Amino acid sequence: MTDVTSATRRRFKRPGLALQLAFVLSLAILPLGLISVYQTYKLIEERQSLSGSALLEETQQAVSVARNVISAAASTAETLSVTMPAVRDTPETCEAVLARIVRQNRDFIFAGYVDNRMGLMCSSDSSLDLSGIDALEVELLNPAPGLFVRSLDFLAGRATLNVTVPVMENGVFRGTVWVAVPLVDLNAALTRAAPDVDLALFRPGGEVLATEEFTDDRRSMLPVETTLDTLAVFGRHTFRGYNRAGQLRDFAVAPIVEEEVFVLGSWAPRHQGLLVTSYAETLALYFPIFIWMIAIAVAYVGVHRLVIRHIRRLRSWMRLYAQGQTDFANAKLDNPPLEVEFVAEAFRAMTERLSEQDRRRQEDLEEKTVLLREVHHRVKNNLQLIASMMNMQIRATSNPGAKHLLRRVQDRVMALSAIHRYLYMARKLSMVRADKLLDDIIEQQVALGSLEEAGHRIAVSTKLDPIEITPDQSVPLSLLVAEASINAVKHCDVDKSPNGAWINIALQEAEPGVISLSVVNSRVRADGEERDQPEGTGLGSRLIETFVIQLNGTLETAEENDRFELHVTFPLAWPQEADD
Repeated sequence: MTDVTSATRRRFKRPGLALQLAFVLSLAILPLGLISVYQTYKLIEERQSLSGSALLEETQQAVSVARNVISAAASTAETLSVTMPAVRDTPETCEAVLARIVRQNRDFIFAGYVDNRMGLMCSSDSSLDLSGIDALEVELLNPAPGLFVRSLDFLAGRATLNVTVPVMENGVFRGTVWVAVPLVDLNAALTRAAPDVDLALFRPGGEVLATEEFTDDRRSMLPVETTLDTLAVFGRHTFRGYNRAGQLRDFAVAPIVEEEVFVLGSWAPRHQGLLVTSYAETLALYFPIFIWMIAIAVAYVGVHRLVIRHIRRLRSWMRLYAQGQTDFANAKLDNPPLEVEFVAEAFRAMTERLSEQDRRRQEDLEEKTVLLREVHHRVKNNLQLIASMMNMQIRATSNPGAKHLLRRVQDRVMALSAIHRYLYMARKLSMVRADKLLDDIIEQQVALGSLEEAGHRIAVSTKLDPIEITPDQSVPLSLLVAEASINAVKHCDVDKSPNGAWINIALQEAEPGVISLSVVNSRVRADGEERDQPEGTGLGSRLIETFVIQLNGTLETAEENDRFELHVTFPLAWPQEADD
C-alpha cells in the first residue's frame, strides 16, 4: 500500500505532457525570441536616435528667424563700433545713422552709443527720455561684446534683447554700441516657426533669452534633471527626459551664436516617416512574447486534441477493464491520429485475448471444481459404504474385543467420510472452515459415541473460532480431533463422576498465525490412587502423535486429579518446500 501511495504521489508530482511540451517549445523559441528582442531594441534605439536628429533639425530650422535677427543685431553693432569713431563727434550725423538703421530693420527698436563715462552720445530716437540708463552701467561699460535681457523704461517698459559691442581705439575702451531687439518679436517668431516644438533661447550662464510664451511659467519647459549651463557645455546634442511640468519629452540643443546664444527645443516622444509609433514600439518589443504565448496555446490545444484526450479515453477504458468490464469491441476514439489508433486497436485486441483466456480459464476451473466435488462425493460414498460393511461385520461378530476394534476403525472411517462430505458441500474448495468441519465430527464421534460406549450422556462443550485452513491441513486435524475425542470418551470416567462426565473441545488462534487445539475431559482419582488403565493397544496415542507431526505442531498433555488435558499448537501457514 505504501509503495502504491508513493508511486501515486510521484506520478502527480511529475509534470504532464502539455507542460513538458510547453517547456520544450519555450527552450526552442527562446533563442529566436532573444534575437528578436535584441534586434527590436536596437531598431528602436536607432529610430529614437533618428527622432532626436529630426527634432534637432526642426529646432534649428524653427529658430532660423530668431538666429537671423540676433546675428543681424550683432553684426550691425559690430559695424557701428567700427564706424562710430568717425561720427561720434557729430551728434546729428551719429543720430541720423542710428535712426536710419532702426528704420531700415524692423526687428530693431533702438540703437545708441554710450561713451566710457555712461554719457549717451547719440541714439536712434532723440525724443526718448534716457535718464534711467545708469541702471545699465554694468552691461554698457563691459569692454567685451555681450547680450542681456532688460525691460527698458524709456521704451514703455518693453522687454528687449540687447546686443552690446565695445568701441576700441588703439586698444583703449571709448564706449559701447547698443542695439535693442523687442522680445515680443522673437517670441512670436519662435511660435510661428514650429507650433509642435517648444523652443527657448538661452545663454551659456543659464539665462533664458526668449521663449514662445515669455511668462512666469516659461521655465516649465526646461529639463528637470539638467541645467542650462550644462547643456551649453555639451553643445549640439539630443536627449530624452522629463521637463519641469513632469512630461516626458525629447530635447535638442544647438548653438545659434557661437558661445553666446543656444536654442533648446523639445517635443513629446513621437516619430514620423519610417519611424514607428510608441504603440508599435511596445508591440515590437513584446511581439516575441506574444508569439511564444500563441505557440504554447496552439501546442497545448494541438496536443490536447491529438494526443491527451485520446490518452485520457484510453485510461478510462483501462480503469473500466480493471473494474471488470471486458467488452471494448465497440469502443471508439474520436478521429484520433493513426499512431494513437494503433494503440487503441492493440488495447482492444489485448482485452479480447485476455477475456477469451479468462473465459477459458473460468471454464477449466468450473470443470475442475465439478470433477473435484465429484471425487469428494464418490470418496464419501465409498467410505460410507465401507462403514456400512463394517457395521454389518460388527453386528455379525459375537466377540466383544473384535466389536470394539471394528467400532474404532469404523469411527476413523466416518471421520474421513465427514471430511469429504464437507468438501463436497463446501462453496470454497481452496480453504476449509475448521469450526464447521470439526463441529460435524465432534457431534458424530462424541455425542453418539458416548451413548454406545458408556450408556450415559456426556456433557460436551465446544468453542470453535471461525478459522480457515487448507484442505491438506483439514485431514490430519479432523482425524486428530476424532482420535482425541474417542480417547476422551473412553477415559472420562462416566461411572465414577458424581456430577456427570464432561468434555471441553476448543479451537482458537493463540497468536497471529498459530492455532491451538485443546481437548480436556473429566476424570475421577483420589490423591495417590493409581488410575486403572483401560485395555487398549495404544494405537490412538500413536495416531495422535502422527497427526500432530503432519500438522508441523507440538503436543502437550497434562494429568490432574479431576481432568486430563491435551493441547496441540500448529502454524496456520505451512512452510514451503524448497525446490530441488
